[in-house]
Amino acid sequence: MTTPPIRELTDRARDVFRMVVESYLDTGAPVGSRTIAQISGLNLSPASIRNVMQDLEELGLLAAPHTSAGRMPTETGLRLFVDGMMQAAEPSAEERAAIERNAAERGPVEEALAATTAALSGLSSCAGLVLVPKVEPLLRSFGFVPLSHDRALAVLVGEDGSVENRVVELPGGMDPSALQRAANYLSATFAGLTLSQARARVERELGAQRAALDSAAAALVERGLAVWSEDGGRRPVLIVRGQARLIDTAAAEDLDKVSQLLDQLEGQEEIARLLDSAREGEATRIFIGSENKLFALSGSSVIAKPVRSLDGRVVGVVGVIGPTRLNYARVVPMVDFTAATMARLLA
Repeated sequence: MTTPPIRELTDRARDVFRMVVESYLDTGAPVGSRTIAQISGLNLSPASIRNVMQDLEELGLLAAPHTSAGRMPTETGLRLFVDGMMQAAEPSAEERAAIERNAAERGPVEEALAATTAALSGLSSCAGLVLVPKVEPLLRSFGFVPLSHDRALAVLVGEDGSVENRVVELPGGMDPSALQRAANYLSATFAGLTLSQARARVERELGAQRAALDSAAAALVERGLAVWSEDGGRRPVLIVRGQARLIDTAAAEDLDKVSQLLDQLEGQEEIARLLDSAREGEATRIFIGSENKLFALSGSSVIAKPVRSLDGRVVGVVGVIGPTRLNYARVVPMVDFTAATMARLLA
């Protein structure tokens, strides 16, 4: 069913519809005509309000889950409300401070992103999501730890304090001392460079340095850099925080949907693709229920905003996922503010 333009509704229908939606988003429960009569100030009887609600149901904007349980907005109704009636409420000074405080945490940038995402989750009562390109740290030192006769653990330490490990295959017949020579060479030659810069330099310079390294150590230098570079230098990083917040009192009434949603959050590649679809354009994207296939079964909504650098490049996507009865008016500006904060963090 095509969503009717908001201007096609009468003033009375718009008022009743808005009150049904706002009450449902606040309580998570269907709304009856008596409730609307008590809170609306419209000077309408419950019978008159029921007639209006029936008209809105015939338009596909409201639904009655049970015969006498009142009405609740459909996904079509929520889309109409979000696009045409919602009045956004800017984050409070305390909320802005909490987001900025977490973004300012010292340490690797991914830790600050995780802390900021956790803050967004707590403030929105949703699960927080952020997708950013993997940031290559500047290198500080390398090390190799023997694991067996043909394998070693390669350890990379970044200038930001981050530590990454990779298992590498050792060239046949390598003397243990060659591990130390290779590590010394890597630390001395490539400190202060990113992995991609180190990889490009090694291709140029290693030939001239082979006299200082035996063939086994030289092969290990090349292999160690290759393993790191091929293992996700460009892979996006997806951070999910606050899944437990999805299990609230209202959601617990439908544990099957909660279980489906938590299972869906395990599929990080699918979530990454969904967030990536929000990269285009300036505006915040709102996916309601079945509008995205990934979360159609669990009846969830996703709010996502591109994170742009000072020169306008998209450097990530931040968002939240929660039940369709999200407080959109409050959460959308909160996601916008978090995106702006992360843009400064990733600049």
